[in-house]
Amino acid sequence: MTGTLRQETAAEAVRRPGRWLALGVLVLAVLLVAVDATVLGLATPYISEDLAPTGSQLLWIGDIYSFVIAGLLVSMGSLGDRIGRKRILLGGATAFGAISVLNAYAGTPELMIAARALLGVAGATLMPATLALIRNLFHDPRERSLAVGIWGATASAGAAVGPVVGGFLLEHFWWGSVFLINLPVMAVLVVVGARLLPESRNPDPGPWDLIGVVLSMVGMVGVVYAVKEAASHGFGTSVAAAGLLGAGALYGFVRRQLTLPAPLLDMRLFRHRGFSGAVLADLLSILGLSGLVFFLSQYLQLVQGRSPLEAGLAELPAAIGAVAAGLVAGRAARRFSVRSVVAGGLATVGLALAALTVIGQSTGYPLLGTALLVVGGGAGFSFTVTADVILSSVPKEQAGAASAVSETAYELGAALGIAVLGSIVTGVYRDFTGPAGTPAEAHESLGGAVEAAAGLPGQVAVPMLDAARRAFVDGLALAAGTGAAILLAASVAAWFMLRGQRLEDRP
Repeated sequence: MTGTLRQETAAEAVRRPGRWLALGVLVLAVLLVAVDATVLGLATPYISEDLAPTGSQLLWIGDIYSFVIAGLLVSMGSLGDRIGRKRILLGGATAFGAISVLNAYAGTPELMIAARALLGVAGATLMPATLALIRNLFHDPRERSLAVGIWGATASAGAAVGPVVGGFLLEHFWWGSVFLINLPVMAVLVVVGARLLPESRNPDPGPWDLIGVVLSMVGMVGVVYAVKEAASHGFGTSVAAAGLLGAGALYGFVRRQLTLPAPLLDMRLFRHRGFSGAVLADLLSILGLSGLVFFLSQYLQLVQGRSPLEAGLAELPAAIGAVAAGLVAGRAARRFSVRSVVAGGLATVGLALAALTVIGQSTGYPLLGTALLVVGGGAGFSFTVTADVILSSVPKEQAGAASAVSETAYELGAALGIAVLGSIVTGVYRDFTGPAGTPAEAHESLGGAVEAAAGLPGQVAVPMLDAARRAFVDGLALAAGTGAAILLAASVAAWFMLRGQRLEDRP
């Protein structure tokens, strides 16, 4: 009977002649999200100059998208399993394009934060649906590994294309134009995806748990907000209240999912050591990387004086390394082992981040470019294999929920990374000592200092900018060291938790 089932599964894979074209449509969604995330970092100095946000508002603009998307991913992944992954992907893609216009024309910091939050709602539908559809399109494990590698490589390519295209747009148009590049990609995705993508869903999903949706959203946002505020301003009554509310909501969510016959998220998935280890590795590695990534574009532009296009090109090695590693990661994991590829990749990233602790205002590009290439390669190996492990650990009917867990770990790590490591950079920066006459807004952000210097006499502006840049670099180096420690800890955890884990060889 088992042999017959394998033959039927293999035959089903053969009967999908358009699966590689369908994959091409799916990776457009990944490309879109990756480009959107990277262009925001490039546009941040221009947004600072035009909208004049406070340092706290600037961090909110950077991480509110991750807060919202982390809170909704599990709910949207489960909804896709119920109503159809193709339907939720195309609907979310349409909304993503429309809300991008609102981001482009936001006229105040508050409106920009709201627009980023709405974009997070739409973005929560995209990533789980793409991975879940890959799980249902590719039944041969080796084909699926390659498809996941292409999926991850496209995300890395988006990280490369985003800064270059964004840098070109920022040099020739206003900052809002970087969000409008989403529209043509969305149009192609929706039109072509409607024809090529097969619909898939859980045949017996049960009702959608709205109480669970609220609990997961409140829990995620509450916990991440508490961490962010504690890192920025220290512990206080509001921080404790938000943290307790979030932790209580997450506890209630887990208890509820354990008792429901058709839960939003089957908590039994976490009994699988490989699944839990892959999720933890993703969360910790993104936490260690995201704060550095968020501030890197500001360093290249505001400290080293590069143009937006030059800054985008300078970040290319990370994407090149990730693309190359992602395409061969599955083969490497089968030849050696899952844990050696994941743990080795994370340790490599940690060592590269440690090398960046010596960064200065005039650090040459050979060190920076080499470190970024190594970071990209290590991350490409790790993330591709963990995504494959997560997908292969669950039945295909639960692919959306499992993919959502993977993406939740990613987005939660990004939000926590920007909150914790970003607050380290901001905290060190705010303490810089400027000359007499330094305005208060110069202490809010480096972008604010550059803008303020334009209206000050040279004897104040020059030493003020020098002190501000030096403090920013000191904060960045400290954040890199913290990130290195987190990545090395993630490597050790992956080595033990992924022991004995193998990628499948046959359908």
